[in-house]
Amino acid sequence: MRRNLEVPPSAVVVEVGDAATREHGLPTSLLGGYLTALVDVAVHDRRLTRAEEAHCRDLGAEAAQQGVGLPALVDLYMSASRRLWPRLPELVAGARGRQLDPAGLVTVGEAVWRAADTALAALAAGHEEAQREVVRREEAFRREFVDDLLTGRSEVGSLVERAERLGLALAGSHTVMVATTDRPADSGMHLTKWLEDEARLRFGDRGLLVAAKDGRLVSVIASGAAQGHEGDRHALAEAAGPAVARLTRRPHWRVGVGRSHPGPRGVLRSYREAVDALEVAERLDLPERVVHARDMLVYRVLLRDEAAISDLVGTVLGPLEDARGGPEPLVTTVEAYFADGRNAASAARRLHLSVRAVTYRLQRVRELTGYDPADPADQLPLMVAVTGARLLDWPATPLSGD
Repeated sequence: MRRNLEVPPSAVVVEVGDAATREHGLPTSLLGGYLTALVDVAVHDRRLTRAEEAHCRDLGAEAAQQGVGLPALVDLYMSASRRLWPRLPELVAGARGRQLDPAGLVTVGEAVWRAADTALAALAAGHEEAQREVVRREEAFRREFVDDLLTGRSEVGSLVERAERLGLALAGSHTVMVATTDRPADSGMHLTKWLEDEARLRFGDRGLLVAAKDGRLVSVIASGAAQGHEGDRHALAEAAGPAVARLTRRPHWRVGVGRSHPGPRGVLRSYREAVDALEVAERLDLPERVVHARDMLVYRVLLRDEAAISDLVGTVLGPLEDARGGPEPLVTTVEAYFADGRNAASAARRLHLSVRAVTYRLQRVRELTGYDPADPADQLPLMVAVTGARLLDWPATPLSGD
């Protein structure tokens, strides 16, 4: 015959649940029917049912959606279990109508803690699954936003609204950096989080977005009204390059830095400038690892009228195609000669040639083209033509009209 309990089981469950949730500052709904299930497990010496286990998974997911971390959730459940444990012998004895002997108490303990362990595993699984879903949604949101921002396909109002969710105030000015290697980078390389953390150390809470786009690593950084962070931006560019090289397992890297422009369309403009700077630097095989769009403006001017520059290259350097071995060795020699201040000895060291070989090649250029690299009057057309040849990938690519 069951003896009457001074406090019914339901009241104990409510009391314990309220105390545990107050202690941790969490809603009682996160405990759900966990404590009631523990009491029933203790009374009937059973395991959690599949339905109860599934409910715990749902509670774990609910906690994740509310922003409750898994450690805090586990602490809540352990605290509730600890508070319930001293009350269980009385509840079990009342339900069974007899006092528990020591062996019976051990059996109850085994059942209860086995059920608690099962519940915690289900909570963790549900929490982790929900977290993964949140991450997937955030990544999808981020990818879509980055695509819209860097292609100009979306309305400005929509971009500004979505940017706020990512901590960007697009009404201000921003600078875009683009890091690349010869292997595409992607968002699965865990690179964006590392670089964002690195940037926040340098820039504090100013707006920042790092994302993979078209195989490159793109950083959008708030510039501020007073352009006083040039050194910081250059340092970040220097950090982004080695990072993308390390994670793509490639030794060579380059970073293009656009100019600062205001508004969402300013971000797109800065991004295009950074990409253009990379492409120009690659065509010219520049030694600089970090290239700034402002330093590439002269080359953009040359490319703006491709027909004219193509005509210049063909007129000035075209005769070199008749040289034995083709024009490339001669163009390379002129390029090195100008790069070293018209010093044949220095150019020879750069090209790993003898001074005599360099002098001979320069003489052949003069003989074939009529332009003398040593004559200051011929320096400008030769320099522009050689630069144009690199920009147009000549002689590998035939000039228009040839």
